[in-house]
Amino acid sequence: MGVALRDIIADYKVPVTWEGLSGVAAVDANNALYQFLTIIRQPDGTPLMDRHGRVTSHLSGILFRMVNFLEKGVKPVFVFDGKPPELKDATIAVRKKSRDEAGAKWKEAIERGDEEEAYKQARSSTRVDETIIATSKELLDLLGIPFVQAPTEGEAQAAAMVHKGDARYVVSQDYDTLLFGTPTLVRNLTVSGKRKIRGRVVTVTPERVVLSEVLAGLHLTREQLIEIGILVGTDFNPGADGVGAKTGLKIVQKGEFGAKLAEKCPGFDPAPVMEFFLNPPVTSDYSLVWGHPDTEGIKKMLCDGYDFAEERVDKALEGYTVKAGQKTLESWF
Repeated sequence: MGVALRDIIADYKVPVTWEGLSGVAAVDANNALYQFLTIIRQPDGTPLMDRHGRVTSHLSGILFRMVNFLEKGVKPVFVFDGKPPELKDATIAVRKKSRDEAGAKWKEAIERGDEEEAYKQARSSTRVDETIIATSKELLDLLGIPFVQAPTEGEAQAAAMVHKGDARYVVSQDYDTLLFGTPTLVRNLTVSGKRKIRGRVVTVTPERVVLSEVLAGLHLTREQLIEIGILVGTDFNPGADGVGAKTGLKIVQKGEFGAKLAEKCPGFDPAPVMEFFLNPPVTSDYSLVWGHPDTEGIKKMLCDGYDFAEERVDKALEGYTVKAGQKTLESWF
């Protein structure tokens, strides 16, 4: 997922404390849900499910992570993807095939008792479907957390909301958000804490990337950063074979973007991709209002509807009430 710019962005990722992240955060919803579904799983890769076999990992992620956000003074607004642009059709097809293959390998690994491989393939088979999205919106509404439906890409909509001043930063794991022009990207908010990565436990902390610092440090314009993305490959084009972020940076800095693209991708016109990143469809038709949680409604949905333990839900909901040394709901909203 996303564009592979990590190698040239690494020097501009700055660790940031939760105390420095208060304010409105535009959350890339589909990205956050993917993270919840990927991480919240059993050792063999099986996601959390209710008695009817319905996946509930995303609901658990939303409930407990959003409580954490609010306790830290972060006011989240979820931004959901709309209809994918035609430019993304090929990428969607490739991802579907990859996830289907991973799903088959997951079942094979479980059958032979290979738990480590099963967990790996299960994560790779993760998908965000319409049911996941619908139930996520239902829970957010009950929690009093606003959400916005983007015309197309949620990252583009979130970036526009930061530009407009309706949010302070975008929360996403993907660097595409920078290509869409968000002034500030914050990573790891939905996955912070102790995580098991490649067999070892690591602590994941929030990090901030400021677009102006990236452009100044790399001596690039935003258009040139998009050119690097196009060379590496984005959700809207496959990229030039053998060109990574560092190589792409050198090519663009030398003014050889057009020549290299003609050599590696003959017949490909980058203009539509460039235009989509610079001027994506976005909407101003939204209202950002944070409300009080519907405690009974949340319990009815999660406990009665999806088999959540009432004690766990009660504990989570304590985060929405006055706690020692913390702010009250009134001061949040």
